[in-house]
Amino acid sequence: MPEDFNARVIREFRENDGKVGPPFEGAPMILIHHRGAKSGEVRTTPLVYFTDSDDVVIVASAAGAPSHPAWYHNLKANPQIAADIATADGVDSATVEASEITGDARDSLWEKIVETNPGFGDYAEKTKGIRTIPLFRLSRAA
Repeated sequence: MPEDFNARVIREFRENDGKVGPPFEGAPMILIHHRGAKSGEVRTTPLVYFTDSDDVVIVASAAGAPSHPAWYHNLKANPQIAADIATADGVDSATVEASEITGDARDSLWEKIVETNPGFGDYAEKTKGIRTIPLFRLSRAA
């Protein structure tokens, strides 16, 4: 069950200064705390993240599912979120503004992500062209 899996990853993240075990062992992790677009409830989702300049980038892959993950819709409706970002020095908690990366900027960044993390390319293949996997830039809120 995905909730059980996510709950385990969140627990490991919190107990180990942002470090988690398989299947994400060694990957840079983030917990995003997003407000439900319909419910208004705050939910926490663990994700692998990437960096682009000073910003964090997250991937709405849903492991190659045919539809976007629920958190995608939540970020579109409520883009200012809290995030716990694992760093080499521990966990950095921040308020960030989420913005979807589109067009050529998205495509260029996607190529870099897939080059270093081929599993995301596998997720794109699993979508069978039904959807383009979205990317979000998380910039520190002013």
